[in-house]
Amino acid sequence: MYSKELTKGTLQPIILKLISESDKMYGYEITQKVKEITKGKIDISEGALYPILHRLEADKILDTKKVYIGKRVRKYYKITNSGKKAAQKITAELNDFIGTLSLIFNEKKPLYEAD
Repeated sequence: MYSKELTKGTLQPIILKLISESDKMYGYEITQKVKEITKGKIDISEGALYPILHRLEADKILDTKKVYIGKRVRKYYKITNSGKKAAQKITAELNDFIGTLSLIFNEKKPLYEAD
């Protein structure tokens, strides 16, 4: 599993990407899908997930719908039209960032020359 410091800046793009590729998702479903796709290397805690979901909802990037299942309420998140644009933008930015990081970490020659 990756450290929280390493994954912190990628959680919002991950969440947006998953929801944008689905009709709708609920919180636990998001955490399990991330765990499944990454083979357990990225584990999103509820403490990290829900503040992001609430912020995206407040920013009108996500819409919500409550569904009652027995006595429990499940809150589904769906991406808005402006959210789709935001997801595309952040995905492009993250892919560019990954490319930039690869310039540093896939370097075949020394990054600096000793004096």
